[in-house]
Amino acid sequence: MATAERVKQDMPPKGGYRKINFARVFPKPFASSRALVGTYIVCTGVGWYLYLLNDRLVDKYQVESRSSLIAITPLLDAEADREYLKQLRKNRETEEKLMKNVKGWKTGTLYGEPIYKTVDKKELIEPGLNEYYVHAPDKVLNETIKLAGALEDKSDLEGTAPTSPDHVSLEQSGT
Repeated sequence: MATAERVKQDMPPKGGYRKINFARVFPKPFASSRALVGTYIVCTGVGWYLYLLNDRLVDKYQVESRSSLIAITPLLDAEADREYLKQLRKNRETEEKLMKNVKGWKTGTLYGEPIYKTVDKKELIEPGLNEYYVHAPDKVLNETIKLAGALEDKSDLEGTAPTSPDHVSLEQSGT
Protein backbone atom coordinates (compact mmCIF):
# COMPACT_ATOMS: atom_id res chain seq x y z
CA MET A 1 0.00 0.00 0.00
CA ALA A 2 1.17 3.43 -0.84
CA THR A 3 1.73 5.92 1.82
CA ALA A 4 1.33 9.66 1.57
CA GLU A 5 5.05 10.14 1.70
CA ARG A 6 5.65 8.34 -1.56
CA VAL A 7 2.94 10.11 -3.67
CA LYS A 8 4.00 13.25 -5.38
CA GLN A 9 1.23 15.80 -5.64
CA ASP A 10 0.86 18.14 -8.65
CA MET A 11 1.60 21.66 -7.65
CA PRO A 12 1.28 24.90 -9.62
CA PRO A 13 4.37 25.95 -11.51
CA LYS A 14 6.67 28.45 -9.90
CA GLY A 15 5.21 31.90 -10.36
CA GLY A 16 1.67 30.45 -10.71
CA TYR A 17 -0.59 29.75 -13.66
CA ARG A 18 -1.07 32.45 -16.30
CA LYS A 19 -4.18 34.61 -16.09
CA ILE A 20 -7.36 33.40 -17.85
CA ASN A 21 -8.37 35.79 -20.65
CA PHE A 22 -12.15 36.19 -20.47
CA ALA A 23 -12.44 39.54 -22.23
CA ARG A 24 -14.54 39.64 -25.49
CA VAL A 25 -12.39 39.34 -28.61
CA PHE A 26 -13.90 40.53 -31.90
CA PRO A 27 -12.93 38.72 -35.11
CA LYS A 28 -10.84 40.50 -37.68
CA PRO A 29 -13.02 42.16 -40.31
CA PHE A 30 -13.00 40.47 -43.75
CA ALA A 31 -12.82 43.80 -45.52
CA SER A 32 -13.32 47.40 -44.65
CA SER A 33 -16.79 48.89 -44.94
CA ARG A 34 -15.68 50.99 -47.92
CA ALA A 35 -14.52 47.89 -49.76
CA LEU A 36 -17.82 46.11 -49.05
CA VAL A 37 -19.91 49.08 -50.27
CA GLY A 38 -17.74 49.42 -53.37
CA THR A 39 -18.11 45.70 -54.15
CA TYR A 40 -21.89 46.00 -53.72
CA ILE A 41 -22.10 48.97 -56.10
CA VAL A 42 -19.96 47.26 -58.76
CA CYS A 43 -21.93 43.99 -58.55
CA THR A 44 -25.26 45.86 -58.73
CA GLY A 45 -24.11 47.86 -61.75
CA VAL A 46 -22.91 44.78 -63.61
CA GLY A 47 -26.15 42.96 -62.73
CA TRP A 48 -28.30 45.80 -64.10
CA TYR A 49 -26.24 45.95 -67.28
CA LEU A 50 -26.66 42.20 -67.88
CA TYR A 51 -30.36 42.41 -67.03
CA LEU A 52 -30.94 45.19 -69.56
CA LEU A 53 -29.06 43.26 -72.26
CA ASN A 54 -31.20 40.20 -71.59
CA ASP A 55 -34.38 42.30 -71.42
CA ARG A 56 -33.78 43.63 -74.94
CA LEU A 57 -33.28 40.09 -76.21
CA VAL A 58 -36.45 38.90 -74.49
CA ASP A 59 -38.37 41.83 -75.99
CA LYS A 60 -37.18 40.85 -79.47
CA TYR A 61 -38.35 37.27 -78.92
CA GLN A 62 -41.73 38.45 -77.60
CA VAL A 63 -42.24 40.75 -80.60
CA GLU A 64 -41.43 37.87 -82.95
CA SER A 65 -43.79 35.55 -81.09
CA ARG A 66 -46.64 38.09 -81.10
CA SER A 67 -46.06 38.83 -84.79
CA SER A 68 -46.23 35.18 -85.73
CA LEU A 69 -49.38 34.73 -83.65
CA ILE A 70 -50.98 37.77 -85.30
CA ALA A 71 -50.01 36.45 -88.73
CA ILE A 72 -51.40 32.94 -88.21
CA THR A 73 -54.57 33.79 -86.23
CA PRO A 74 -56.76 34.52 -89.30
CA LEU A 75 -55.71 31.20 -90.83
CA LEU A 76 -56.54 29.30 -87.64
CA ASP A 77 -59.89 31.10 -87.30
CA ALA A 78 -60.78 30.31 -90.92
CA GLU A 79 -59.85 26.67 -90.42
CA ALA A 80 -61.98 26.47 -87.26
CA ASP A 81 -64.93 28.06 -89.08
CA ARG A 82 -64.49 25.61 -91.96
CA GLU A 83 -64.52 22.65 -89.54
CA TYR A 84 -67.60 24.11 -87.86
CA LEU A 85 -69.50 24.38 -91.15
CA LYS A 86 -68.39 20.89 -92.19
CA GLN A 87 -69.78 19.53 -88.92
CA LEU A 88 -73.08 21.36 -89.39
CA ARG A 89 -73.40 19.85 -92.88
CA LYS A 90 -72.56 16.40 -91.48
CA ASN A 91 -75.25 16.82 -88.79
CA ARG A 92 -77.77 17.83 -91.44
CA GLU A 93 -76.91 14.84 -93.65
CA THR A 94 -77.14 12.49 -90.68
CA GLU A 95 -80.56 13.91 -89.82
CA GLU A 96 -81.73 13.39 -93.42
CA LYS A 97 -80.43 9.81 -93.33
CA LEU A 98 -82.05 9.01 -89.97
CA MET A 99 -85.44 10.58 -90.77
CA LYS A 100 -85.83 9.53 -94.43
CA ASN A 101 -88.57 6.98 -93.54
CA VAL A 102 -90.63 9.40 -91.42
CA LYS A 103 -93.58 10.83 -93.38
CA GLY A 104 -93.83 14.60 -93.45
CA TRP A 105 -90.32 15.10 -92.09
CA LYS A 106 -88.31 17.78 -93.79
CA THR A 107 -84.76 18.41 -92.58
CA GLY A 108 -84.43 21.70 -90.74
CA THR A 109 -88.12 21.81 -89.80
CA LEU A 110 -90.35 20.25 -87.21
CA TYR A 111 -92.72 18.06 -89.24
CA GLY A 112 -92.78 20.57 -92.08
CA GLU A 113 -93.13 23.67 -89.88
CA PRO A 114 -90.09 25.98 -89.87
CA ILE A 115 -88.63 26.31 -86.42
CA TYR A 116 -87.65 29.96 -86.89
CA LYS A 117 -90.41 31.69 -88.84
CA THR A 118 -89.00 35.22 -88.73
CA VAL A 119 -85.47 34.34 -89.83
CA ASP A 120 -84.42 34.25 -93.49
CA LYS A 121 -83.67 30.74 -94.77
CA LYS A 122 -80.18 31.80 -95.87
CA GLU A 123 -79.21 33.05 -92.41
CA LEU A 124 -77.15 30.70 -90.25
CA ILE A 125 -78.64 29.98 -86.86
CA GLU A 126 -75.90 28.63 -84.67
CA PRO A 127 -76.96 25.53 -82.76
CA GLY A 128 -76.40 25.02 -79.06
CA LEU A 129 -73.79 22.60 -77.80
CA ASN A 130 -76.26 19.73 -77.38
CA GLU A 131 -77.58 20.16 -80.91
CA TYR A 132 -74.09 20.55 -82.38
CA TYR A 133 -72.82 17.38 -80.68
CA VAL A 134 -76.06 15.43 -81.07
CA HIS A 135 -74.40 12.56 -82.98
CA ALA A 136 -71.16 12.58 -81.00
CA PRO A 137 -70.30 10.41 -78.02
CA ASP A 138 -71.06 12.00 -74.66
CA LYS A 139 -67.33 12.07 -73.92
CA VAL A 140 -66.74 14.67 -76.68
CA LEU A 141 -69.52 16.94 -75.39
CA ASN A 142 -68.27 16.68 -71.81
CA GLU A 143 -64.70 17.53 -72.86
CA THR A 144 -65.97 20.55 -74.79
CA ILE A 145 -67.96 21.77 -71.80
CA LYS A 146 -64.90 21.40 -69.56
CA LEU A 147 -62.78 23.30 -72.10
CA ALA A 148 -65.36 26.08 -72.33
CA GLY A 149 -65.46 26.29 -68.52
CA ALA A 150 -61.67 26.48 -68.36
CA LEU A 151 -61.66 29.25 -70.97
CA GLU A 152 -64.25 31.20 -68.99
CA ASP A 153 -62.24 30.79 -65.78
CA LYS A 154 -59.10 31.96 -67.56
CA SER A 155 -60.88 34.97 -69.05
CA ASP A 156 -62.21 35.90 -65.60
CA LEU A 157 -58.64 36.03 -64.36
CA GLU A 158 -57.46 38.08 -67.34
CA GLY A 159 -60.52 40.32 -67.35
CA THR A 160 -61.40 39.65 -70.98
CA ALA A 161 -64.12 37.62 -72.60
CA PRO A 162 -62.98 34.40 -74.26
CA THR A 163 -63.02 34.19 -78.00
CA SER A 164 -65.07 31.43 -79.54
CA PRO A 165 -63.40 28.12 -78.70
CA ASP A 166 -62.13 26.03 -81.53
CA HIS A 167 -64.84 23.53 -82.38
CA VAL A 168 -63.96 19.88 -81.99
CA SER A 169 -64.99 18.00 -85.08
CA LEU A 170 -66.83 14.73 -84.70
CA GLU A 171 -64.41 13.30 -87.24
CA GLN A 172 -61.57 13.96 -84.80
CA SER A 173 -63.49 12.28 -81.99
CA GLY A 174 -63.65 8.98 -83.88
CA THR A 175 -67.34 8.93 -84.91
